[in-house]
Amino acid sequence: MPNRFDRPNIIPWPPLIYGTAIAAGFALQWLFPLPWFESGATRIITAAVGLCLACMAIALDISALILFRRRQTTILPNRGAEALVTEGPFAKSRNPIYLGNTMLTFGLGLLLATPWLLLAAPLAAFVTARLAIAREEAHLAAKFPREWQRYAAATPRWIWKI
Repeated sequence: MPNRFDRPNIIPWPPLIYGTAIAAGFALQWLFPLPWFESGATRIITAAVGLCLACMAIALDISALILFRRRQTTILPNRGAEALVTEGPFAKSRNPIYLGNTMLTFGLGLLLATPWLLLAAPLAAFVTARLAIAREEAHLAAKFPREWQRYAAATPRWIWKI
């Protein structure tokens, strides 16, 4: 395991986890199709909600990327942080990118009527929390001890306290 001061992980888990979750969701729907029970106007509304979720997720991810660039720190989850970003979406969630990835996965499930994606979204969030977030938080706590302590006490991990 890497030194927590250097970098949180050797493997960039989150993009691998969410990419696998989305690919597996589509593959499972193709191999073992789960039924989608709505049609007509209800289907249009569900697809619209899914599209809104996906667009919000992409906007959240882009805004986080812009902040990371402004603060001259890496967005790569297997690289060491050069700055602790606490503004913008990070003021409401310690993990807005992972929240966005979860929203995107769920939104695609609604938009494309793919129930396996609805199941994959929370599973990917759970696995990300176990393989990435705990190590990232240890890295940030070691690198920015006082700032991290204040930030972590004031800001929920996702959008609620866990």
